[in-house]
Amino acid sequence: MNLLITGANRGLGLELAKEACERGHHVLAGVRSPGSSAEGLMELASAYPEQVTIVPLDVADEQSVRYAYEHVSSRMDRLDGIINSAAILLGRDQKLRDLELEQLEQSFQTNLFGPIAVLKHFLPLLVKGENPSIINISSEAGSFAGAYGGDYSYALSKSALNMFSAQIKRELAPQGILVHALHPGWIRTDMGGDQAPGDAAVSAKGILDIVERKKVTDELFIDHTGAPMSL
Repeated sequence: MNLLITGANRGLGLELAKEACERGHHVLAGVRSPGSSAEGLMELASAYPEQVTIVPLDVADEQSVRYAYEHVSSRMDRLDGIINSAAILLGRDQKLRDLELEQLEQSFQTNLFGPIAVLKHFLPLLVKGENPSIINISSEAGSFAGAYGGDYSYALSKSALNMFSAQIKRELAPQGILVHALHPGWIRTDMGGDQAPGDAAVSAKGILDIVERKKVTDELFIDHTGAPMSL
């Protein structure tokens, strides 16, 4: 399978890239810029030189996404999966009185507009794929059921991502494209922190099982095991 993974230089994105390589897939590893922290990804590319293609891809910049598509489409004729993993969490623990609207805008630019731009431009390759899938990495923080009165920028942008996922699920269903908004769990990453109970590698394994359709569900919002979650 040819899999595009955004934010592949760190955290869950890097674990997804590792797991995909171990399963024999070709990974298009989207990274924001050459200056991004990418030591782990470079090691992965050295270990799997025929399976990893590092793609400069800043999801917050549509021109960057367009260039990335032109680069990829000139080298391959299909994608079998897109995992939108790139995300930011700004203003952690801020309450409404402290909310910085600039951070809210930045969060939407990356967490919502980023996946929209990626899918807008890469869809022509995805529709040619074999059992193609779209996984938008979301969060229970973006669910109405899980609203907890904090992390407004992150939670609101992920809630909007869930709605976008519902929209494209309906639009792309006739073409056989699988679409999920997926909560990977509270996992130990730079974003999740050291105290998180979940293992990013375990979450990545579950997500790849879903991409490979070893676990099949028609639910929109799911966790990394494929179990449905409340919106």
